[in-house]
Parts: sequence; C-alpha cells; structure tokens
Amino acid sequence: MSGFRRVFVGLTSLVVLALLIFGLFNLQAIEDWLRLRNYTPPPEITAIAKADTMTDDAEHIFYVTHPDLIEEAAAFRQACPSFERTIVLGCYHSSFSSVIYIYNVQDTRLSGVVEVTAAHEMLHAAYDRLNQSEKQRINGLLNDFYTNNLNDKRVLETIDTYKQTEPDELLNEMHSIFATEIGVLNTELETYYQRYFTNRSAVVAFASKYADEFSSRIAKIKDYEQQLATLKDKIDNQEQALSSQLDQLEADRRHLNSLRVSGRVNEYNAAVTAFNAAVNDYNAGIIQLKSDIAEYNRLVALHNELAAELSSLYESLDTSLSPQSAN
Repeated sequence: MSGFRRVFVGLTSLVVLALLIFGLFNLQAIEDWLRLRNYTPPPEITAIAKADTMTDDAEHIFYVTHPDLIEEAAAFRQACPSFERTIVLGCYHSSFSSVIYIYNVQDTRLSGVVEVTAAHEMLHAAYDRLNQSEKQRINGLLNDFYTNNLNDKRVLETIDTYKQTEPDELLNEMHSIFATEIGVLNTELETYYQRYFTNRSAVVAFASKYADEFSSRIAKIKDYEQQLATLKDKIDNQEQALSSQLDQLEADRRHLNSLRVSGRVNEYNAAVTAFNAAVNDYNAGIIQLKSDIAEYNRLVALHNELAAELSSLYESLDTSLSPQSAN
C-alpha cells in the first residue's frame, strides 16, 4: 500500500471515529433533528406554546414530542391508559418516539386545562433531558421546597397520592407540578424554570382559574352543608318543643273546659289569659318553624344546584364520557 493510500485510509478512519464520537455525545440532538425534520406544529399547538410563554428551548422540547390534542374520550383513553392524576389531563410517553397527548376539554368553565397540561407534560420531557448532576441539583431544590415551603393543601394532597401510586416518579411529578401550579417558588427554582417560561405566572394563572372552578364550589357546598346541619338541628328541636307545647295546650284546654262546665267562672277567666298567651307563643313558634323549613328547602335547592354544577365539571374531565355527553 502506497504511503498516500495509508494516509488516506488513516484520515478516513479518523473521520469515521470523529463522527462516531460526535454521534455518541449528540444522540439527543440527532434524535431531535430527525423528529423535527419534516414536522410543522399545527396552529393550535403553537397557540398553546405561546399562551404558556414557552421559551425557545421549551418550544423545541414540546415540538419534538409531536404533541397531540385529542378530542374524543375513547381515543384519549387508548393513548393515555394511565394519565395524570393532578388537575391536568394528559400523558407523556418517554421513548425514542416520545410523544405528548392532551385531552382537549371542551367545557369553557375549564379553559386553561389544556395549556396547563401542555406545560406539565413538556416539563416531564425536559426533566428526562437533564444530565445526572443537574437532575440531582434540581431534585435537591424540589425536595427542599416541598419540605420547607410548600403549604398548598391541594398540591400536598396530590403529592401524597403520588407517594402511594408512583413513588419512583415523585420528583419528576414535583418538577412539573411546582412549575405550573405554585405561584411563588424560591429564587433558585424560579431561576431554573426561566429556561422554560418567560412568564411562568401565566401558566399558574391558568391552573388557579380552573382549579378554583372546583374549589370554590366545593367550599360553598361544604358551607351549605354546615348551614343545613345547623338548621336541621334547630328545626328538630323546634318540632320537639312545639309538640310538647301542643300537648300542654291540649291539657290546658281540657282543664279550661272542665272549669267552664263546672261553673268555676273566676278560675276559668284567670286561666284564659295565660292560655291565650301560650297559644300565641305556639303560633309564633309555628310561623318560625315554617320560615326555617322554607330556608332549609332554599338552601337544599342551592346546594343541589352547585352539586350538579360540580358534577358536570367532573364529567367534563371524565374520559369515560364523550365530550358531547359531558356537556
């Protein structure tokens, strides 16, 4: 082999080796390029990214997953047999062909659920991309915030649920939940999440708005239930007291009749005044009882109306129903 050919073969081997090394250390970039090469995000997907104020890096991660808005409940169940158990409805499948699915909730009272779901799932994809040292650092920040600063009861309950159902994914879930549902984080976490959102509060506002559709109704329903319980006790006590009063009035009436029949006029006249006062007191009690019963029935109607609204909201998020039947 001539010297030139040996040099050429040597150079070719070096180029191949360099390409192999480049590919080894840039597998994610190559995969992303392949995924985005012929992909143009639909207008509704770019609108979601804009509404969430995703940064260029976040949009890149989001679009790489080819996010899919699913209209039909049956199709969503097939795509996401095990979906998020927070206030979002979606899932992220992590693999070479990683993909995000989002249930396109139609109930206008729940506007924002799609945007929060998109941000939540994008952050799962972002968490997967963290290198080990960075992930360890972020995990420490998440744990510290959870231990020392988290006081949102609903989020705490959500995390408790994940502790039972998916303990191995707890930090991954915290990573998505804190960013999209907690208004104020510590400085280091806020700085970290700036790589994904130019205005994280916009996403939190979406979450707060539609979560309040549930929490405000639940709180009011509980308030009605307290009022109804108190009023029911009052009505029960009134009915017992009025029953005793009526028994006494009947006894007093019989006594008056016996006085009148026996001609004991003076005793009769003296007792009539007290009897009439007792009758007036009884009648006033009946009027109050009727008023309280009317108020009880009014509160029951309001309670049931809110309960029906709450049920319809849950139905809007229930993927066992079609979007049409949920309205």
